[in-house]
Amino acid sequence: MTAAEPFDEDRLLASVELLREAVAAREVPGAVLAVGVGPRTVCSVAAGHLGTAADAPAVRTSTPFDLASLTKVVATLPAVLCLVEAGEVHLKSRVDPLLPAFGDKGARREVTIESLLTHTSGLPSHREYFRQLRGRLLSAAACREELESPPGSAVRYSDVGFIVLGEVVAAVTGRPFEDAVRELVFEPLGMRATGFCPPPAVAARTALTTEPETGRPAAGEVHDENCAALGGVSGHAGLFGEAGDLARYLAAWAAPGVLVGEELWERALSCQTHGLGGHRGLGWVRRGDPYDHMGRLWPPSAVGHTGFTGTSLALDPVSGIWLVLLTNAVHLGRGRAPIMELRRRLHDSVASAVDLPGWAGSR
Repeated sequence: MTAAEPFDEDRLLASVELLREAVAAREVPGAVLAVGVGPRTVCSVAAGHLGTAADAPAVRTSTPFDLASLTKVVATLPAVLCLVEAGEVHLKSRVDPLLPAFGDKGARREVTIESLLTHTSGLPSHREYFRQLRGRLLSAAACREELESPPGSAVRYSDVGFIVLGEVVAAVTGRPFEDAVRELVFEPLGMRATGFCPPPAVAARTALTTEPETGRPAAGEVHDENCAALGGVSGHAGLFGEAGDLARYLAAWAAPGVLVGEELWERALSCQTHGLGGHRGLGWVRRGDPYDHMGRLWPPSAVGHTGFTGTSLALDPVSGIWLVLLTNAVHLGRGRAPIMELRRRLHDSVASAVDLPGWAGSR
C-alpha cells in the first residue's frame, strides 16, 4: 500500500484480509481489489487463482478479467458522452434517425439516447438471441425488439438497450464499435490493457469464467452468450480489462474535464430517474437503486456498476474515492449470492476506513 491518507491504514488492511478470507472460503476463485482517491491508488492487492484446478496460476494485480456488464459504463457510456460533448449527437436525439434499423413506428419514435442510457427506453431486460441468431442477424433482432413499456415511464435494466447503443456509436462514427471506443476512450485515458477479444497471449492469463454446468467459455472467451454470438463485441458486454486500467478510468470520473465537461459530468452522475422505480444516472447506478451493491456505508453521492462475472466499480465523485473489485465468481457456478454479499461486505469495510466527513470512518 502507498501512503493511506485519507484512509485509516489498519482498517484498510482489514478490508484486504476480508478479501483473502473470502478467497480461502471459496466464495470466489480469485480476485483483485484496488482502492484509491482521484489519480492515486492507495491499495492494490490480488488473491486466489485463475481457476479452481490444483495447478491454476495465481491471480496478479495485472490479471485480465471478463468485465461483463462493466462494458456498459466503461466503454459504451463514455463513447456516447464523448459524441455528445463533440456535438455529434444529443442526449435527446431520437434513435430512429441515427439507426434506421430501429424503426420509427409508434412509441419507438420516443426512444432517445438518454432513455437508453438511463434504462428507461421500454426495451426488455434480456433476450436469449444466441439460441438462434449470430452476428448481424442478432443485432438486427435487438434493434427490432418490441417495447415493453412506454419510453420514460419506468426503469428496466436492459442489455438489449445497450446492444442498441453500441450500434448507435458505430453508426454515428462510421467505425466498428470496438475501434470507436478505443479511439474515443481507451487511448486518450491510457487504458492499454482494456479491449474486446483478447489475443491468445492475453487470453492465456485471463481469470477463468468457465462454468461447471456448461464447460464454457474457454479462457479469454467472453462469458455472455449474446455477446459471444455477436463475435465478442457489444455495447452491453464483452470487455476485458485489468484493475490498473479501471483505476485510471475511475480517476477520470473523479472530477469534470477529463472525459467530458462539468455540465455533462454532473448530469451523468446525478439521478435522472426520479419516481420511475430506480435510481439511475446516465449509465451509472446510484445509491438506493435495486442494483446498488455498495453496502450501507458509502455516501448518497456514490455511483457504481456491477458485472455478472463478479466484477464491480464504485466511485464517490464528491471525495474522489473509488473502488475496483474484479473476481471470476461465475467460475464456481451461476449462484451469485456469495459475490453479492461479498461486494457489500467489502464496500462497507472500505467505507469504514475512510476518514472524511460524511464517511463511516470519519472521526
